[in-house]
Amino acid sequence: MKTDYLIVGAGFFGAVMAERISRVLKKKVLILEKRPHIGGNCYSERDQQTGIEFHKYGTHIFHTNSKKVYDYLGQFTEFNSYYHQVLTTHQGKVYQMPINLETINSFYEVNLKPFEVEDFLKKEKAKETYDNPKNLEEKAISLVGRPLYEAFIKGYTKKQWQKDPKDLPASIINRLPIRSNYDESYFNNGRYQGIPLEGYTAIFEKMLDHPLIEVRNNSDYFALREQIEVKEKTIYSGPLDRYFNYKLGRLEWRSVRFEKKIEAYPDYQGTSVMNYADVEEPFTRIHEPRHLHPERSYPKEQTLLFYEYSQENPEEPYYPVGTEKNHELKKAYQELAQKEDNVLFGGRLGTYAYYDMDQVIGQALAAFESL
Repeated sequence: MKTDYLIVGAGFFGAVMAERISRVLKKKVLILEKRPHIGGNCYSERDQQTGIEFHKYGTHIFHTNSKKVYDYLGQFTEFNSYYHQVLTTHQGKVYQMPINLETINSFYEVNLKPFEVEDFLKKEKAKETYDNPKNLEEKAISLVGRPLYEAFIKGYTKKQWQKDPKDLPASIINRLPIRSNYDESYFNNGRYQGIPLEGYTAIFEKMLDHPLIEVRNNSDYFALREQIEVKEKTIYSGPLDRYFNYKLGRLEWRSVRFEKKIEAYPDYQGTSVMNYADVEEPFTRIHEPRHLHPERSYPKEQTLLFYEYSQENPEEPYYPVGTEKNHELKKAYQELAQKEDNVLFGGRLGTYAYYDMDQVIGQALAAFESL
């Protein structure tokens, strides 16, 4: 079996590379995808009973400030007007998330103005100070004070990572903004935002629709690589440690599982994603995908829900765990990767990095230009 380029994984990194190589370089591409479908974790499909399109691996919102990334993806899709908002349930009451002025006023039962938030939180933080936060808990308390941390961050973090926040690095909390106004957008720095009108899978089908691209689903790279002659380069977007057969040890990943439910209501929770902050609730989130496509007419007699549970499952890696031990192990594997002359590593799994979708696309475009 011969090919110019072998690509491992049909997620965004692999699909972008395949599309560029075939159309620009006019080279033959073979994609090996372990799953039975293309699209990676962004794969979407329609539920047969309700007709509602859902994201099989959790809600994925396209958002970016990069016009380059937006214009590139715009060749394969149009986006709807969806703007992402997340709510959190704590002790039976719903709050805005990320923490904003509405969250603070509702939680403390006050009526602060935006210019009063800084002084208010300063007094809360003064009750327990950390000049040099050493872990996630200390960092979160230094940002919002202990009461808000205990209510909205501590329990959710324990469920998500299955670790005490004291055992997680402070940097993880950097993904969560704190706002002193009523801005409800989760991605308020996303100049371009939305859901593909035809769903995510349609994007991948268009990207990979080229006579020089061959896709083989249900195909394990490690079982087949000795049978493939690669003329140019292998592009690998699978787990970094797996490529080297875990010779230095295993990197730690978090995974998720979903429980599907159908409820006889036109709308169950009023939003696409509802977080559950309390450890008493075993799930971290409930997804209601009908809200992702406000332009569509879905049946009103029932709605589709997915309960999300965090778990450890090395066969379905989702999130790299950013501990110091994993960081050092990642560096050691990257040193090995740099010695692989004819292999390019990329994507969230291939670089052990917590990338958003647009970052993976941007990384792939930059990697192609380097070819």
